[in-house]
Amino acid sequence: MKKSKIKEMFGVEYPIMQGAMAWIADSSLAAAVSNAGGLGIIAGGNAPADIVKEEIRKTKELTNKPFGLNIMLLSPFADDIAKLACDEKVAFVTTGAGNPSKYMEMWKAAGIKVIPVVPSVALAIGMERIGADAVIAEGLESGGHIGKLTTMVLTPQVVDAVNIPVIAAGGIADGRGIAAARMLGADAVQLGTKFLVARECTVHEKYKEKVLKASDIDTVETGRCTGHPVRVLRNPLTRKILKLESEMDDKSAACEIEKIGMGALRLAAREGDVINGSVMAGQIAGMVCKEQTAKEMIEEMFKQAYELLGE
Repeated sequence: MKKSKIKEMFGVEYPIMQGAMAWIADSSLAAAVSNAGGLGIIAGGNAPADIVKEEIRKTKELTNKPFGLNIMLLSPFADDIAKLACDEKVAFVTTGAGNPSKYMEMWKAAGIKVIPVVPSVALAIGMERIGADAVIAEGLESGGHIGKLTTMVLTPQVVDAVNIPVIAAGGIADGRGIAAARMLGADAVQLGTKFLVARECTVHEKYKEKVLKASDIDTVETGRCTGHPVRVLRNPLTRKILKLESEMDDKSAACEIEKIGMGALRLAAREGDVINGSVMAGQIAGMVCKEQTAKEMIEEMFKQAYELLGE
């Protein structure tokens, strides 16, 4: 991993990206990860361009290192955010929930690296074909929106299928996970759940507490019937959703889930309502046991990884 193409591409010390978590991945966390030698990311989510622009400007005040912007392509503001990335000259964009092809020419002309999140080999090949600089192979162990394949299965198949760097995501929380990703052929890793408890992460303390107290079996997949399944920590909201899924047909359940899920992430992340809110976290939440600075996390994980890899 000391010879990572992602490291060379951005001139960073460690081949690690911070996951793009809506309502969570802001300037404070992104700058902290970038200052620690990784690649921080601001999550655009469903926010309008002026809000995202403010976070980009704040990040620039906090770091002179490269950082990225995640664009959720289903957002009603996706076109505005895509252009904002060029105006603000972010180092790279990551994309999800859609096809970024219509923005590729604009981003490339602005010198922006494009790194889509992919849940399958077919999508990885498609993204390489339209000019992606790398892809993030995200397994279903991840928190938030997920696909159908595990990181262990997905990563090596994507590595074999494309010629661009592959970043492994999902189920990684320490140096062992980083070393395993490397052995699967990944050039770098992306972590989200681990950074939820970084001291620089501004998510509500009750959200952090729930992650820190989680066990190995405390996450659950909800909303598969909607076509956009989500991995979250168990709470009364997830029980309500799972009940709907078991008692109703898919179409009816999806409609009800969309209603009760609207605004649920913000409720948990910003207001600290971990009863009625959506506490998105990955399956490795049970391994996340202490708060640290982003710098402490990254240095500790890579010290272990390099020792295991003999680098």
